[in-house]
Amino acid sequence: MNLGILKDTKIGENRVILIPSDAKSLIAAGHKVYVEKDAGKSAGFTDQAYKAIGAEILETKEEVFEKSDMVAKVKEIEPEEYSLLRDDLMVYTCIHPASHPEEVQALLKSGCTAFTAEDAHRFGSPNCEAAGKAGAIIGLYYLMNTNGGKGVFPSGLGAAPGMKVLILGGGNVGKGALQVLHNVGAWCTVADINIGTLRDINQLYKGGVHTILSSQERIEEVIGEMDLVLNCVKWPKGTKKYLVTREMVASMEENSVLVDISNDEEGAIETFRETTHENPIYKEEGVIHYCVSNIPGAIAKTTSVAYSASVIPHFLNLFNHGIKEACIRDGYLRRAMCTYRGFLTHEETSAIQNIPWVSPEDILEIKDESLDPAPPATVSRSKNYYKEELWKK
Repeated sequence: MNLGILKDTKIGENRVILIPSDAKSLIAAGHKVYVEKDAGKSAGFTDQAYKAIGAEILETKEEVFEKSDMVAKVKEIEPEEYSLLRDDLMVYTCIHPASHPEEVQALLKSGCTAFTAEDAHRFGSPNCEAAGKAGAIIGLYYLMNTNGGKGVFPSGLGAAPGMKVLILGGGNVGKGALQVLHNVGAWCTVADINIGTLRDINQLYKGGVHTILSSQERIEEVIGEMDLVLNCVKWPKGTKKYLVTREMVASMEENSVLVDISNDEEGAIETFRETTHENPIYKEEGVIHYCVSNIPGAIAKTTSVAYSASVIPHFLNLFNHGIKEACIRDGYLRRAMCTYRGFLTHEETSAIQNIPWVSPEDILEIKDESLDPAPPATVSRSKNYYKEELWKK
């Protein structure tokens, strides 16, 4: 089979989904790899490096789509790529389908089989770890007076206390941020709804990190004294309530910093609006907001290496065994299936966009197989099913 590595064109995106050494694993397994010209350049991987392992460099995106059985990239399929989709093509990328109805419709119209990468990570996405760690450093940067911040130092100085940080969410993003900030001496508080997660953090850091229940009431009690707040919460789609309200942001001191790593429209932070690497910050209620959607793009080489390692097992699984057997073998890949032959197979998207869906287990006719288990990707549920006669073979 043939894999096509696409160049990401989203503003501020520098990553590549597969680095040369992992592409070599596909070639060693008897497959071909096509790479769009300069796809890895911004991440530090030259066309020559791909050529050296046996990949073929193609000049245009159109050529990559045409020659490939599957195309892969880091971020969403862009509108200029919609017309290149086709019914015998597989797509693997971060689709974020629930939030991108036009993209979903393009995938459905084409009849392709698409996997949304953010749901496919058994051990959590390297992008989450990268976003948390880089987001922490970015927060420290903007707290400096020279960058508009209030001028506090993480660990403090003799007779001066260290900065106070509130991390919302104790998942992979929050843990990444905590590791960086605790190591530089910041006074950290982590809020999460899972008491077990908070207990684990308390034990790991030997009581050196404060932990609180993630509720609006608890957060309201402490947020006013924080120098830096990092939102690392995966907020349920369609939720009308905010975790952090405008009034809570206004209670923070002038020139404090809020880094919204989760970056959800109508998400946990009422004062959120998305920004880019080119224009990364704005002020609301006197607080500096950094709300760039693709923070890992700022550390593209490191993130590309880690991300490539997480996706190559999926590529080998799909290419060596085919879609049906691959989805039997890997529940996380199965739950990441977004569309299949013109049918929506992603429950959260169905729930948010109010369009019918069919489960991957049903449409692939594998319900009675010995399936590798995986938990649901989100809490969103939908009973808006296609009529069986539409998809049943």
